[in-house]
Formats: sequence, C-alpha cells, structure tokens
Amino acid sequence: MSPLNQVRREHCEEVDRVYTRRITWHEGTSVYPQGSNNYRINFSGLGCWLTVIAIAWLLGAVGLGWIVKSIFVLVGLLIVTPVLAFIGFRWWLSRNLIEGACPVCDTPLTGLNQAQMVCPSCRTPLQVSREGFARFTPEGTVEVNAVDVTPGSDRADEAVEVTVEVLPPAEDER
Repeated sequence: MSPLNQVRREHCEEVDRVYTRRITWHEGTSVYPQGSNNYRINFSGLGCWLTVIAIAWLLGAVGLGWIVKSIFVLVGLLIVTPVLAFIGFRWWLSRNLIEGACPVCDTPLTGLNQAQMVCPSCRTPLQVSREGFARFTPEGTVEVNAVDVTPGSDRADEAVEVTVEVLPPAEDER
C-alpha cells in the first residue's frame, strides 16, 4: 500500500469515528459527548431583532426620534408621490386632449391643445384648439378658390379678373 493511500485510509477512519460519535450524541441525549451538562439553545434570528431593538432604544435615549420621523415621512412620500403624479397627469390629459375631425377630409383625429399637426389622411397642416381642428395657414397666406377659366368651359363667363398686390412682411414688434 502506498503512503498516500495509507494517509487517506487513516483520515477516513478518523472521520468515521467522529461521525459515529456525533450520531450517537444526537440520538441518545441532548448533552455534549464530553459529558458536560450544557444544553444547546438555538438563537437563530434573535440577533437581528436584538439589533433593531437596540437601535430603537439608542435613538430614543439620545433623542434622535426626528431621524425616525423623517424616515417615515420619506417612505410616505415615496408611496404617495407616484399616485398623485398619476392623478395629476390624468387631469392634465383630460383638459388638453382634443378629439375631432379633419376640416378637409373628416378623418377622426386626436391631438394636444395648442399644438400643430398634419392630418395623416390628406396631409393638411392643422392647428389644434379647444374648439377642434382648423387648417393652419402661416401669416401672410391668402386662401383662394380656383375657377376653371379655360375657353369652352361652362364657367368661362363667370371668370373675374383680379389684381393681387403682395405686401412686404410685417416687422416684428419688440
């Protein structure tokens, strides 16, 4: 037998002896195998509670109760703030979300108050207001209805000659 195997065997026998001794101790009595009369009491989890009680007692004795109160206030704010934010957002959305139809193609639209948007159906620029949707025309734009005045059309006799004067852009008031 090699020396390594001899050491392994001796170690295994020692472990078996200790294991057997522990088994008999657990099965037989509740005292330690050395013969002393000490009983084992399990305190697992008690250390955590003792620490919490000690910290609470220390804070009460020193007069640092304001720290505990401020922690409770912060926890309360962490719970209440998201609820109030959600309620406030719903209120703001109910006041500023406008539903209506496009004035050009009657497509149902939804937009935010005082915003500009483009109708997805007819691509008309629109201005959103409390009253609904209106065509957005930049300042200086003149809307004109075109009339067919080509010779031979049935509206050729209704044609009117118009002179248009282009005004210079207005100066900004500062």
